[in-house]
Amino acid sequence: MNRNPDAATADSLEQQIDAWRAHLRRSRAISGPDTAELEDHLREQIASLGADGLSEDEAFLVAVKRMGAIDALTREFAREHSDRLWKQLVLAGDAWEGRAERETGLGSRKMWVALILAVAAGIAIKLPGLFGMPFPMEEGPLDGAFYPLNLAFFTLPFIAAYFAWERPLATRGRLALGAVFVVAAVIVNAFPYRLFPEADTLTLTILHLPIALWLAVGVAYVGGRWHGNERRMDFVRFTGELFIYFVLIALGGGVLIAMTFALFQAIGVDATFLVSRWIMPCGFAGATVVASWLVEAKQSVIENMAPVLTRIFSPLFALLFLAFMVTMVATGQGIDPQREILIVFDLLLVVVFALLLYSFSARDPQARPGLNDGVQLTLVGTALVVDLLALWAVGSRISDFGFTPNRVAALGENVVLLGNLAGSAVLYARFLRGRVPFSRLLDWQTTYLYVLAGWAAVVAFVFPLLFGFR
Repeated sequence: MNRNPDAATADSLEQQIDAWRAHLRRSRAISGPDTAELEDHLREQIASLGADGLSEDEAFLVAVKRMGAIDALTREFAREHSDRLWKQLVLAGDAWEGRAERETGLGSRKMWVALILAVAAGIAIKLPGLFGMPFPMEEGPLDGAFYPLNLAFFTLPFIAAYFAWERPLATRGRLALGAVFVVAAVIVNAFPYRLFPEADTLTLTILHLPIALWLAVGVAYVGGRWHGNERRMDFVRFTGELFIYFVLIALGGGVLIAMTFALFQAIGVDATFLVSRWIMPCGFAGATVVASWLVEAKQSVIENMAPVLTRIFSPLFALLFLAFMVTMVATGQGIDPQREILIVFDLLLVVVFALLLYSFSARDPQARPGLNDGVQLTLVGTALVVDLLALWAVGSRISDFGFTPNRVAALGENVVLLGNLAGSAVLYARFLRGRVPFSRLLDWQTTYLYVLAGWAAVVAFVFPLLFGFR
């Protein structure tokens, strides 16, 4: 049956499913994993009914009616979308009310599994100490890089394990996921950096390896069902929410560390060993898993923060870029192609990309274009111009000083971001003119995750070989 998300008619099957799914996700009673399971069940019902001879619209109506567990939400959605025929088919009942709190709240089994995995992550980061590699290592440049190089393997596999258990992920998927982490760990630790302790490619691998492996966590998060932009966008939402929760936990951890120093100082004991060797490494590793559980347990709360944050910072960044370009034209000054300045520009463009992606994830795909969409297009357009200027500066630096791993990585990242911003600008402009549905933008952004992860993997695994571990 036809599942093309680009169907021109407003009542196409995919658009109706998108609207139904978006409404469920805003409910406090249904969590993200529940929504994914319900969507799978709905699609199975539609496929079965279609095989019996019903049209797509008829199959959708009947399938929604059969899913009595969400009738209260269906009725509410029908009132909001009164132009849709299936508003007449809703029933009564609130069977799902409170289910999310029972399954993910304090004292739940999911909480205990997350805590066990958090403790396991804390133990894992201390295990190298049994082999003469305590945290932190300060004996030499390479020894000091052991933990940064392997940090992803002390955190991401435990997050992936939590979601592989919770979704759950099929056995074949779990084995493949484990193989990805094992192979990656073997490769990066087999690189002969002991012979090249000051290599730029070592730093590039440390920075890009977690990005490449994060996509593997995404596969576990969606339970191996990676098809469809909505599932990938759910993972984008999770990533942003995880960052917010981790920062909050880190702030609390900072207070804990300060109080630890103060308490032990009161009795004349230096707590540096306790903090640096135990609290910091174990706390960091465990906090990543705890934050992942909190995102799922308190999803409805944090989702209220996402639209607020994006609506605040999108216009601010757009104004920042406009002011920068006006000042640049007024003064006649170009970008100084110094390494530190170019790094700042790259970081700024990455922040803008993340802000844009997260703005898309917080938007209702069925909503009509509004003022905020105009702001987003302004942000994309100004960021595109700034990216072109930064790309020119990077090219100038390469022309003057030649190719190095850092410069090629910066050039590639600017090109990757340029491609994303250019595609986003074109699609957003067409969306505002009513030429394409918003789902095209979602398709573009979620598909581009492969490009980002692929480039990160190239920098992490190929650059060391390409540049001879320089």
